[in-house]
Amino acid sequence: MRELTPTEAIDLVGRFEAGQELPEQMRADVRLLGSLLGRVLRESGSPGLYEDVEELRTATIQAYTDETPEAFERAAAIADGFSIARADEVARAFTAYFHLVNLVEEHQRVRVLRERGDRPSRSGTPDTIAAAFESLSAEVGEETALARLQALRFHPVFTAHPTEARRRAISTSIRRLSELLGEHDAAAENDTEVRRTERRMLEEIDTLWRTAPLRREKPSPVDEVRSVMAVFDETLYTAVPRVYRRIDDILQGDDAGAKAPIVKPFVRVGSWVGGDRDGNPFVTASVTRKAAAIASEHVLLGLERTTQRVGRGLTLDAETTPPSDALLALWHRLRAADEDAAAEIAERSPAEPHRRILLLIARKIAATRTRNADLAYRDPEHLLADLRTVQDSLVAAGAARQAYGSLQRLVWQVETYGFHLTELEVRQHSAVHRKVLDELRAGGERSDLTEEVLEVFRSIAYVQERFGPRAAGRYIVSFTQSAEDLANVHELASYAMGPGETPPVLDVIPLFETFADLQAAPGILAEIVAHPAFVARLDATGRRLEVMLGYSDSSKDVGPVAANLALYEAQAKISTWAQTENIELTLFHGRGGALGRGGGPANSAILAQPPHSVDGRFKLTEQGEVIFARYGDPDIAMRHIDQVAAAVLTASSPSIETRNREAAEAFADVAATMDVASRERFFALVKAPGFAPWFATVTPMEELGHLALGSRPARRGLSVESLEDLRAIPWVFSWTQARINLAGWFGLGTALDAVGDEERLRDAYARWPLFRTMIDNVAMSLAKADARIARRYLALGDRDDLAELVMDEMLLTRSWVERITGGDLLGNKPVLQRAVKMRSPYVDALSLLQLRALRALRDSHAENPTPDAEHQRLLLLSVSGVAAGLQNTG
Repeated sequence: MRELTPTEAIDLVGRFEAGQELPEQMRADVRLLGSLLGRVLRESGSPGLYEDVEELRTATIQAYTDETPEAFERAAAIADGFSIARADEVARAFTAYFHLVNLVEEHQRVRVLRERGDRPSRSGTPDTIAAAFESLSAEVGEETALARLQALRFHPVFTAHPTEARRRAISTSIRRLSELLGEHDAAAENDTEVRRTERRMLEEIDTLWRTAPLRREKPSPVDEVRSVMAVFDETLYTAVPRVYRRIDDILQGDDAGAKAPIVKPFVRVGSWVGGDRDGNPFVTASVTRKAAAIASEHVLLGLERTTQRVGRGLTLDAETTPPSDALLALWHRLRAADEDAAAEIAERSPAEPHRRILLLIARKIAATRTRNADLAYRDPEHLLADLRTVQDSLVAAGAARQAYGSLQRLVWQVETYGFHLTELEVRQHSAVHRKVLDELRAGGERSDLTEEVLEVFRSIAYVQERFGPRAAGRYIVSFTQSAEDLANVHELASYAMGPGETPPVLDVIPLFETFADLQAAPGILAEIVAHPAFVARLDATGRRLEVMLGYSDSSKDVGPVAANLALYEAQAKISTWAQTENIELTLFHGRGGALGRGGGPANSAILAQPPHSVDGRFKLTEQGEVIFARYGDPDIAMRHIDQVAAAVLTASSPSIETRNREAAEAFADVAATMDVASRERFFALVKAPGFAPWFATVTPMEELGHLALGSRPARRGLSVESLEDLRAIPWVFSWTQARINLAGWFGLGTALDAVGDEERLRDAYARWPLFRTMIDNVAMSLAKADARIARRYLALGDRDDLAELVMDEMLLTRSWVERITGGDLLGNKPVLQRAVKMRSPYVDALSLLQLRALRALRDSHAENPTPDAEHQRLLLLSVSGVAAGLQNTG
C-alpha cells in the first residue's frame, strides 16, 4: 500500500477527528492540549520525534478507518522500524496523549454535570436520590419511603489491589492541568488570561513529559495508605456532606437549612489498605497500626480546621442570639479544662458565646490529634454531643439557619468519619488460620508466622481502644469453607490476649470466592448462626450479619457467564435464608474495576440484584484506577454517590423486586442452558493441556510482575503452571493488554448459541435485568478488544488450536451480542462508544509497540533467560500506555 502524501495524511487525520462528533468545547480542549503536547515533543523530544509520532498516528488511523490488511501491515512495519530508543519515546508520547484525553473527558463530564444540576436523566430510571425517593414514595407511601431513606447505607471499601498503572507524580501533574483547564474556561473572554493559562499548561505538559512514567520501586503498604488519603483530603471530606446537603435541599424545599435535616448520613468509607494481608506478606501488624494512625491524623486535622472556620463565622451577639443554659454549662466546663485559651478567646469574642465554644472545641479536637490526654475527646460521640449543644442553643435563640447551615455540615462529617476516617478491615486466608491454630494447640515454640497473626489481633484491640470501635473490627476470612473457619478467628483472638485482657470486638465475615464455595454458602451460613462463637455477637448487633462474595476468583474458576449466574443464585438463596432467620443481611460485593472481575456500572448492577439482597444496604470494594476515576474529582464523586445511593433505594421498591423475581423465574431455563454451555466452553480452553504456560507466552503476564503497581505479589507461587497459581488481577490485566479481554466475555457466545432462540434472547434482554447487564458489559468488553491485534498476540504461542478457540468464541460472542441488542456494540451508550472510537487507533499504536517488545523478549528468552532490559522497558511503557488508553487494568 502506497504511503500517503503529507496533504493526504492531514486530510485523513482531519476527517477522523471530525467524525468523532465531540461536543464543541470538548473538541476545542482536545485540540488545545494536543497542540501543546506536539509543541513539547518538538521542543523537548529528540530530533524527529514529533514527525515519527505523527507518521505512526496517521498509519494507525488509516488502518482503523480502512480496515485493510495492507494498511495494518504498514502501521506495524513503522512500529517495528523504530530504533529501541525511538520506540521508547513514541510510547511515552502516546501515553502522554492518553493522559490528556482522559483529563479532557473528565473535564467535559464535570462540565455536563454542572450544567445539568439536579435534573434527573431521561433514562426513565431514577438516578438521583431525590428522584428515587419520589418514585419509592409513590409505591410505598412517603412515611415508609422516608424510613428507608434514613436507614440507607452506601459503604465503599478502598483496597490497594495493584490496578492503578499511573505514578502518583503523573496523577498530581494531571490534577494541576485539570485546574488550569478550568481557569482556561473562565478566562475565555480575556486574551491576557488565556495566554497566561496556556503558557502554564505548556509548562505542566513539559513537566509531564519529563517525569519518569514508571515507578522504580514498588510502593510499600504505607505508601498505598497515603495515596488513598489524597482522595479523602481532596474530595471525600467535603463532597460527602455536600451530597447530604443537596438531597436535603431538594426534599425540604424552602425549609431547607431552617429545619433539622431529613437526611441522615448514609456513607461509610471502609479500607483494606494496610489491613488486607491475604497473600501480601508486606502488610504486617505494625502496618495496620500505622494505617489507622495516618487515617485518624487526616480526619482530625480536617475536623479541627472546619471547626475553626465555622466557629470564626458564628459572630452572633449574645443579645440577638442568647445562649442556652446548656451552652453556658458547656462553656464553664471547657473553660475549666483550658483556662488560658478560654481567657484569650473570650477577650477576642466578648459577647459571642457560640463562637467561643466552637473555637474551644477546635482546640479539643487538636488535642485529640496530638494525644493530649488532659484535653482530648474520649470519642467522637462526646464531640457530637458538644456540637449538638451548640445547635440546640442556636435553635432555641431563633438562629435555626446558623444551626443547620455550616455547623450541620460539620456534624455530618463527624457522623460519617468519626475520629477514624475509614473503617479499617483485616483480611486473611482461612488456611493461614488453620495452620497457626494447629501450631498453637500443639504447644511448643511459636513460629514467626504465628506471632505475626496473633499480633494482628493485638493491633485491632489497640486501634479500637484509641480510635473507637468503628475504627476496626471487621475481619474477613478468604476462602471460607465451613463455620469452623470463622470460629477459628475468635479462638486466635483469645490466644493473642494476655491474662485479664479482653479480646477486640470482632465481626467475622465469610468470603465466598470460588464456584464451589458460592454454591455451598447457604449451608455454611446456616451453621455459622448456630455456632456458639457467633450467637452472642448476633444478639449484640440486632442479628446483623455481613457476607462477602468474591467476583474475581469465581470468574477465573468457571468463566464470566457461569460466575455471574452463580453469584445471582447465591445472593438469592442467602437473602431468602436471611429473611427466614430474621437476619439483617449486608452483602459485601468484592468487585474489581474490570468487567472480568465484576466491574461495570454499579447502579445497573444493583438494580439487577435478587429481591431482598440489597434492602437499602450496599457495600463493595473500590480499587486502583476505579478509586481515582470515581472519587478523584468532587463533582464526579458526588454524582457517583448520588447514582449508587439512588439505585440502592430503588432496588427495594416492590416493582423492582417483583420484576427481578418474575424475570429470574421466566428465564430460569435460559440461565440453566447458558450455565452448562459456557462452563464447558471455558473448561475446553483453560483445562486444555499446557494452557497456563501458553497463556503466559501469548500475553505479557510474566512481565506484568515487573510493573511496580502495588505492594502485593502478582502470583502465589514462583511460576504459573496452573490458573490456581495466578491471582485474578493479572489474569484480567494480561488479557486486557493483549486486546482480547477474554476474562470479560469468553463462553457467552457458546452459551447464547446453545439457547439458539434469537427472539427469546431479545425478550430476555428486554425483561431480565441480570441478562441485560451481562450483555451490556460484554459489549463494553468486546468494544475495547481488537481482533487484528489479538491474532498477533495469540500467534506468539505455538498452539493454533487454542488461538482458534479464542478467536472463534470472540467472533461468535460479538455476533450474538449485536443480534440481541439490535445494533453496533455500544450503540445504546453513545458517550462510551465515542470514547472507544476516539482512542482505538492510538491504543493500536501502543499495542504494536508492545507486540514488538514482546516478540523480542520471547525470541531472546530461548537463548538467554535474562530479559533484555531495553525491550522490557519498552514493554512496560506500552503496558502503562495501553492501560491509560483503555482506562482499565485489572
